[in-house]
Amino acid sequence: MRIDALTIFPQYFEPLTLSLVGKARDGGIIDFYIHDLRSFASNNHHSVDDTPYGGGAGMVMLAQVWGLALDPLMVEDTDLIILTPAGKRFDQRMAEAFSKASHLVFACGRYEGIDDRVRQYYSSDLYASRNIRVHEVSIGDYVLGGGEVASLVMIEAITRLLPGVVGNPESLSEESHSQDGYLEYPNFTKPAIWRDIAVPAILLSGNHSEIAQWRADAARRRAEENLWTRG
Repeated sequence: MRIDALTIFPQYFEPLTLSLVGKARDGGIIDFYIHDLRSFASNNHHSVDDTPYGGGAGMVMLAQVWGLALDPLMVEDTDLIILTPAGKRFDQRMAEAFSKASHLVFACGRYEGIDDRVRQYYSSDLYASRNIRVHEVSIGDYVLGGGEVASLVMIEAITRLLPGVVGNPESLSEESHSQDGYLEYPNFTKPAIWRDIAVPAILLSGNHSEIAQWRADAARRRAEENLWTRG
């Protein structure tokens, strides 16, 4: 998989050199490229924004700068992801869908966002005919300073689903959100008693069928107790 990220703060993506994602990059599972949006600005100050038409607070990112940055990346079979609080909510099903893509491009907006003509242009029939898809995505009902943090969240959630990234792929099938409405059961390790809190006795029994039933019941209870988080 190839991943490109466009941003005015390339340093935000340094965490992608660490942990599983970093190993996946080193192992050639992921090709990751960061593009500094300011390098595509034509004025002396490398400005990437201007005041909004119609008035209002804040600044809007310039379509012409984004166009210069995106044009060479919009090759056949590409998913362009525009991070915006107005986008569709990111979830595990979306992560699974994106993990099957060959090329992801993350457009990290700032200020009041990106001139909407960027979305319109790359959503046109010209690009659709080249199998280019545009997605507006949000990671939650709140506002961040920019799309970089949201991109990091999405990239980690997506890439850990790629073959060879997680050491034991079976662990993916039992984790939270692997199925709709499913939250993983609580996990414990040694010692059996810590600060007077004991591990559930069933987990020490060696009875695998009863352990499986306990875990299924615990997962269901956890899901029921956390329903409020899904509104």
